[in-house]
Amino acid sequence: MQEQETLVRNEAVATLKYARISARKVKIVADLIRGKDVDEALAIVKFTPKASSEIIEKLLKSAIANAENNHDMKHEKLYVAEIYANQGPTLKRIRPAAKGSAVRIRKRTSHITIKLEERE
Repeated sequence: MQEQETLVRNEAVATLKYARISARKVKIVADLIRGKDVDEALAIVKFTPKASSEIIEKLLKSAIANAENNHDMKHEKLYVAEIYANQGPTLKRIRPAAKGSAVRIRKRTSHITIKLEERE
């Protein structure tokens, strides 16, 4: 039998559920900061002119605070290990259209998760 050693990595997680923005829009900014150091990621998010930048910046700051306060991780070693946006429930609304018909408006939501880890 082979013995397997499992490395338990210290990670800090921050999750935002039911964000009123589509996951497709969030993924554009998420792809920019995946794998980057947290300071570099914050700079990228700060100067990216996208709707989801503000939301991701706030969530990233929350993840950093979780790492420092709850997991005793050092700010200098932190990097964005994982970031993903999953589709949340869609709010369905109706808009009146021509000839007494109606058009459905889909207001999409997303669940955004950021995981930070320390570099060795």
